Amino acid sequence: MRRVYLDHNATAPLRAEARAAMVTAMDVVGNPSSVHAEGRQARALVEKARAQVAAALGAEGAEIVFTSGATEAAALALAGRGLSCAKVEHDAVLAWCDGSLQVDRQGQVRPPVPEMAALQLANSETGILQDLPAGLAVSDLTQGFGKLPFAFNWLNVQMGLISAHKLGGPRGVGALVMARGTELAAQIKGGGQEMGRRAGTENVIGIAGFGAAAEAAARDLANGVWEGVSVIRNILEQALDAEASKTILVGKDVSRLPNTLCLATPGWKGELQVMQMDLAGFAISAGSACSSGKLRASGVLQAMGLDEETARGAIRVSLGPDVTKDDVLQFADVWLREYRRFAARRAG
Repeated sequence: MRRVYLDHNATAPLRAEARAAMVTAMDVVGNPSSVHAEGRQARALVEKARAQVAAALGAEGAEIVFTSGATEAAALALAGRGLSCAKVEHDAVLAWCDGSLQVDRQGQVRPPVPEMAALQLANSETGILQDLPAGLAVSDLTQGFGKLPFAFNWLNVQMGLISAHKLGGPRGVGALVMARGTELAAQIKGGGQEMGRRAGTENVIGIAGFGAAAEAAARDLANGVWEGVSVIRNILEQALDAEASKTILVGKDVSRLPNTLCLATPGWKGELQVMQMDLAGFAISAGSACSSGKLRASGVLQAMGLDEETARGAIRVSLGPDVTKDDVLQFADVWLREYRRFAARRAG
C-alpha cells in the first residue's frame, strides 16, 4: 500500500540538500571551539549555516543562537520574563507564559502591551496567521518559516523561535533569533559557546543540515512552490466542505498557512479519525505532534470558543510540496466514506 504523508506541520521530510550537507559535516573532525585547522573547519560550517539561516529568515544583522530546537529556544527567550500569551500558543511557549490573552472566534489575538507578550506567527493546528504588533517581545516563527514570505527584520520583534525539521532540516536543532542589542541571560552555562548565550559544543552536523535546508526552503518560497501547495489544499477543502455538513472548517474565513486544513466534527473523535486514515495509508494528526498522543481536547480550539466535544473531534491535515491533487482527492474519498458511516451512526 502506498502511503501519503499529510503531517508536514509535525515534521517535514529531510531535504536532499540537508542530507548532503550533513554527510559532508560528518567527515569534519574538529571541535568548532578549537583554534587549530580542524577546529576552524568545523567553525566554518557553523558560521556558514548561521549565515544561511539569517539570509533565509531575512535576519541579516540579527543574532542567531543555535539550540536543540524551538522548545529550547522558547525556554531561553521566555524563562523568568513573566510574559503574557494566549492559549493558542504551542505548549513550549505556554510553559513560560500566563495564557491570559484573549482569543476571538477567528483565532486572532491582540496583545495590549506587545513588549510584554509572546505571539505566534502561525498556529500549528489551525494554520491561522496573526498580525504581529510592533515591539512584540517574542514570536514563535516555527510554522511560518519557509512557508510564508516575511523577514524577521521587518517584523519589529525582539526575538523569534525557529526549528530545522519543520522546513526539511534534521530533527534536534533550532535557533533563537534576536534583534541586535537584545539582552538575554544564558540558561545553559558552561563553556560560553554561541556568543555566551548557550553553552555546549555545537551540533555541527545538525546545524549544517539546518543551514542547507533553510537555503533550499527560501528558494522554494521564492519560486512559488507554496502557492501551488495552497491550490492543492483548497481542492481538498472544497471536496470535503461540499459534503461534510456536520464538520467545521476551522479558520476557513481568515488568513492561514498555505498547507494547513483543520477539520472539527462533533462526536467523531480525532484520534479515531487518525487511526482510520492511518489504516488506509494516510498520515494525519489530531493536533500538534507534541500533544496529539495525550487524548485531550484541543486547547487551541477551546480557546477559540469551540466546545469540548467539537474540539475532541478535530484533525489536522498539513500538506507539503510533494503532495499531489490525486493524493488529496484519494484522501477525500476515504475520509468522506468514514464520515458517512459516522453520520449514519449518529442519525441512527
